Amino acid sequence: MIRTTAMALLLAATFNVNAADKAPAKADPAKAKPIVEAVCAGCHGIDGNSPAAPNPNLARQGADYLAKQLLNFKSMGDKPALRENAIMAGMAAMVPDEDVAHFAAYFSQQKLKPAAAKDEKLAAEGQKLWRMGNYAKGIPACSGCHGPTGAGLPAQYPALAGQYQEYTEDQLNKFRSGERANDPEKMMRIIAAKLSDTEIKALAEYIAGLR
Repeated sequence: MIRTTAMALLLAATFNVNAADKAPAKADPAKAKPIVEAVCAGCHGIDGNSPAAPNPNLARQGADYLAKQLLNFKSMGDKPALRENAIMAGMAAMVPDEDVAHFAAYFSQQKLKPAAAKDEKLAAEGQKLWRMGNYAKGIPACSGCHGPTGAGLPAQYPALAGQYQEYTEDQLNKFRSGERANDPEKMMRIIAAKLSDTEIKALAEYIAGLR
């Protein structure tokens, strides 16, 4: 009985050591900061607040979502990247897969300096779509996935509140055309295909002012 118990304890200890060896390294934002300052800051700002509206704010975005997007810009062996962007492909290629979590953690911990809505009438139209969708066109409420305040759902749906109008509009147009195709189950492509140009602009306007 004693020998059996000892063997069981030895096996358990061996398993725990092996599991620890295979466990992913803990994300360390400090490891990402020097490269962020040297490479990422030009487009996304040192603190994740982009100095130019065509580039997204990354501050306060969910770490899991950020990690997924950065990996999606990378080609995997002979498979092309799931998300195509010539600039980001080059940038992502310089980040080893094992360091992606560091970058994601860094930007997720930054304080967002949100954009602002400029057209009240357009934002009001966007608010209707955000809160209620458009039943007649089969468009679900955006808040169902991204939350009433646009905070998103980590790892699945991104935080959108305070994002630049230009960037949001561009991404919705790319989902609509199929140029962007890294959405699970084609969810965003199916929804965006039902949106008119005006509806896309209205949503982008409302999202910019969402808090």
